[in-house]
Amino acid sequence: METAAKTLVIDADAHVVESARTWDYMDPSEKQYRPVPLEAPEDAGVKLQFWLIDGKVRGFRFPALSAAELERRSRLAGRKFADRQESRELGNVELRLEHMDQTGVDIQVLHNTMFIEQATDRPEVEVALCKSYNRWLADIWRQGKGRLRWSCMAPTLSMTDALDQIRFAKENGACAVLMRPVEGNRLLVDPYFYPIYEEASRLDMAIAVHISNGNPWLNDLCRHSVFTAAAFHRFRVPTVAAFHDLLLSEIPQVFPRLRWGFIEASSQWLPWVLHEAKNRFKGLGREWPENGVREYRMFVTCENSDDLPYIVGQAGEDCLVIGTDYGHTDTSSDVDAIKVFKARTDLAPEVKRKILSDNARTLYGL
Repeated sequence: METAAKTLVIDADAHVVESARTWDYMDPSEKQYRPVPLEAPEDAGVKLQFWLIDGKVRGFRFPALSAAELERRSRLAGRKFADRQESRELGNVELRLEHMDQTGVDIQVLHNTMFIEQATDRPEVEVALCKSYNRWLADIWRQGKGRLRWSCMAPTLSMTDALDQIRFAKENGACAVLMRPVEGNRLLVDPYFYPIYEEASRLDMAIAVHISNGNPWLNDLCRHSVFTAAAFHRFRVPTVAAFHDLLLSEIPQVFPRLRWGFIEASSQWLPWVLHEAKNRFKGLGREWPENGVREYRMFVTCENSDDLPYIVGQAGEDCLVIGTDYGHTDTSSDVDAIKVFKARTDLAPEVKRKILSDNARTLYGL
C-alpha cells in the first residue's frame, strides 16, 4: 500500500545572530576590519549591544535580554521566541536542529542580522565583512546536514567581489542572494545591480529582499524621530516599495528566470500593492498578466495574523511562504508560527501545503 509523501516543511525566514565567532573567518590581511562588540550596562533586564566597525558604531545588533525580560516580552507579544543563545548564534548547530525537529521544521533558510543596516561605506571593509560572514555560513551549512540553507551577503560596493562571493556561496549551500530594498543611494531597480541579477539567474539563486535599509541618511532620519514606530518606516515600507518598483520595471522581462522573495514584511499589504500596480499598468498602456505575481516570480512571507483567505483570493496561492523569524525577539518573531499555521482551518489543505512547502521550494530552488 502506498503512503502519502511527507510534506517538506520549510521555514523561509530564519536567522543567524552574528557573534565574535562570525569574524574568525577573516583573512589575516583583513583582521584590522574585524568588528568589535560593545555593550552598555544592563538596565531592567536589557543590555544594549553594538558593533564598532571601521571606527564607527554601525551594523544592527539586537539587545541582550535577561531570561526574565525575554519571558516578559514573549508573554506581552503572545509569541514564543528562541531562548537559547547558542541556538540563535548557531554556536551549537545540533541544538538548532533539535529545536527544528521539535517545531516540525525540515529546512530553515538563514538570513543575517547585522547587515539589516549598512555596516560600512568603504568597499574594502565591506568585502572583508561579507567574506567572513559567508565563510561562517558555509561552515554552518556543512554541519547542518543539508537542513540549514542560507542567503549570502554580496559586497555591492565592489561588484567583482560581489560576484565572486555569490559563486562561493552557491558552492557552499546558499540558495539566495540577500539584497536590501535600498542599497546606499540606489534602489533595487538600478541597472548597477544587473550583474548580480544575471549571476543569480545563471546559478539558479533567488534574490531575498529582507526588511532592511542600507541608506544611512534614511535610517538616521527615522531613528532620531520621537515616533515609536520608526522601524516601520526604516525597514518595512522600503521593502513594500521595492516590490512595487520591481513589478513596474523592466527587470522581470530582462531576467525572466530570476525569483524574488520579500521577507519579514508580512503579506497584508500585497492586495493593495497589486491594485496599485494594475492601475499603473493601465496608465502606461501595458497589459497586466493574468497572475502577475506568479508570472513575475515574486514570493512574500506571510504571518498568522494576516488575513490569509483574503490575500490568497486577491494574489493567488502560489506566492506565499511562511517563516518564524527564528533567532530574533521582535514583532515578526514566533518560533511556533509553523505549528500554529498547520492548525489553521480557514485554508484548504492544498493551499497550506503550498505555503508550507511547495512555494518555498520554488522560491529557493530547493
